[in-house]
Amino acid sequence: MDGAPLQLNKYNTKAEIKENNRSQWAKKAEYFLAVVGNIVGLGNIWRFPYLCYKNGGGVFLVPYLFFLVTCGVPLFLLETALGQYTRKSGIISWRSLCPLVEGIGYAGLIIIIYSAIIYIIVLAWALFYLFQSFSTVLPWASCNNTWNTATCKEFDKSGLSANRTEVENATSPALEFWDRRVLNISAGIDELGSLNWEMALCLLLAWIICYFCVWKGVRSVGKVVYFTVSFIYIMLIILLVRGLTLPGAKDGIIYYLYPEPSRLADPQVWMDAGTQIFFSYTLCIGCQTTLSSYNKYTNDCYKDCIYLCLLNSGTSILAGFAVFSTLGFMAYEQGLPIDEVAESGPGLIFIVYPYAISMMPLPQLWTFCLFLMVFLLGLDTQFMTVEIIMATTTDLFAHLLQKERRLQALLLLICIFSYLLGLPMLTEGGIYIFQIIDYYGCSGTCFLFIAIFQSIGIGWIYGADRFFDNIEDMIGYHPGYFIKCCWSFFTPVICICTFIFSLVDYTPLKYNNTYVYPTWGYVLGWLFCLSSIIFMPLWMLFRLFWAKGTLCERFHSLCESRLQQSKNKIRVKMDGDRTAHKSRENKITNVTNR
Repeated sequence: MDGAPLQLNKYNTKAEIKENNRSQWAKKAEYFLAVVGNIVGLGNIWRFPYLCYKNGGGVFLVPYLFFLVTCGVPLFLLETALGQYTRKSGIISWRSLCPLVEGIGYAGLIIIIYSAIIYIIVLAWALFYLFQSFSTVLPWASCNNTWNTATCKEFDKSGLSANRTEVENATSPALEFWDRRVLNISAGIDELGSLNWEMALCLLLAWIICYFCVWKGVRSVGKVVYFTVSFIYIMLIILLVRGLTLPGAKDGIIYYLYPEPSRLADPQVWMDAGTQIFFSYTLCIGCQTTLSSYNKYTNDCYKDCIYLCLLNSGTSILAGFAVFSTLGFMAYEQGLPIDEVAESGPGLIFIVYPYAISMMPLPQLWTFCLFLMVFLLGLDTQFMTVEIIMATTTDLFAHLLQKERRLQALLLLICIFSYLLGLPMLTEGGIYIFQIIDYYGCSGTCFLFIAIFQSIGIGWIYGADRFFDNIEDMIGYHPGYFIKCCWSFFTPVICICTFIFSLVDYTPLKYNNTYVYPTWGYVLGWLFCLSSIIFMPLWMLFRLFWAKGTLCERFHSLCESRLQQSKNKIRVKMDGDRTAHKSRENKITNVTNR
C-alpha cells in the first residue's frame, strides 16, 4: 500500500536507510509518559480549577467537553498521526506532507521558543519557594520581615473585622512576599531596575537541570519522565488527601462544582473553555508531532490519543478538588467568602495556596510537597519544549548536526542563549515583560489561528480522505468518521468563530487589573503575536510566487506530498536494483549451465 513502511534489506538504498535511521522510544511507556509530562502542566492546577469555578462550576464541563470532542481530540490525533507518519518534527513534517502549509511549522516553532524562555521563569520562582520552605517560619506567613509594610496584616478568624477596620487596603504577608521579595516589582515596564541575583541563580539551576534532562536526546528524556511524571501524581494525590481532610474543604468543593446553568448563555464561558483546551493539550505548536515522530510506524496513535486526552482532562478535574478543598480551608480559617480567596494563574500557586498551607500543621512539609510538584510539572513541559526545539533544528540541518558532540554543543548554546534572554524578566520590571510575552506571544489567538490553518490544510488542501488512508496504513483501520467531519467542517468553523469572537471581545492587557501598559507596550505585544501567525500566509504566498508553472500548476504541485513522492522514487529505485540483481543472477546461472 502507498505509504507503507519500507523494510530494510539488501536492496535498500542509502536514502531509505537514512530515512529509517531516526531514534525511537525504547518502550511504549516512555512515549506515553513523555506526552503526559508535556500536556499535564501548571495549567491543570492554576487555570482549570479557577475557570471551572468562575464559569458556572459543573456546568463549565459542558463547553469544555464540547471543545474537547470537536477540537481537542481531532487536532491531537492530527498532530500525533502527522509526526508518526512522516517521522519528522513540525516544520519538516508539514513540508513532507503538504509544502503549501509548511508555514504552520514555523509559526509553531516561534511560539515554542517564546514558551521556552518564559515558562522556565516559573520554575525559578518555584525553586525559590522550595528553598524557602526549609525556614523555621515560612516567610510568607508572617509580617515580621524586612520587606513587609505597615499595611501587612496576618488575618485570622477572630481578628479579621478589627484588622480591616484598623488598616485600609490591608495586604497579606503572602502577597507582600510575592510582590516585594520575589518580584521586587517596580511601578511599570519602563522602570526595569536592578536584577534579582537570587532569582537569577534559581533560573541558572533550572536551566542546568533542564540541560541534563535533554542532553542525550530522546534516550535521556524517555528515562527522566519515569520519575517526574510518577512523582507528580504521587504529590497530587498526597495534597488531595490532605486537602479533603481539612475543615471547610466541603465548602470549597461546593464552590468549585456548584452548577449555574445561566452561565452557558455567556459567550465568554465558551471562549474560556476553548482556550483552555488549546493551552492544556499544547496543540498547534508541534509538540505532539515531534514526540510522536519517535514512535514505531505501526503504533496505534488513535488509541493513544483517546487515552491521553482522557487522562489530561481527568487530571485537571482532580487538581480542582485538591486546590479548592485547600482554598475552602483557607476561607474557613479567615472567615472569608471563598470568592475572595480564589484566583487564577501565578497568584493561585504563589500567593493564595502557600498562604493556605501556612495555616496547616507542619506547613514546611506541605509547602515542600507543593513546590516540588510545581517544579516537576513545569520541568516536564520545559525540557520537552527544549527537546522539540532541538529535534526541529536537527531535522532542518541534518547534514550539519550528525555528530552527537555537535548536538550537545547546540543544546548548550540554546540553554545559554535562553538563559540570557530570561534575565530581563528577573529585574524589578521583569514581570511586566513576562506578562506581555505570555499574553500575546503565547496567546490563544495564535493557537486558534494555527488550528484554522491545520484543519484546513489537512481537511481540504491535503485531503481528509488521503490522511485517513495514511492513518489506516499505520494502524490497520480508519478512525471514526466523526474525526474526518471535524477536520473538514466542525473544527475550522468553531475555531474561526472563536477567533473572531476573541478579536471582537478583545480587552487590553493589565497587570493585576490595575496597571495599564503604555501604548508601546501593547504595540510590542501585538508584534509578538504577529511574529508567529504571519508565517503561515506569507509562506504560502512565497512558495506560490517562486514555484514554476501556471498558478494552478503551482498550487497542485505544492499540495502534493513530498513524502509520498520520495517513497515512490525509492520504490522505483528498489525495483530497478532488484531487476538488475535478478538479471545478474540469470547470467551467472546461464554461464554455469553452459
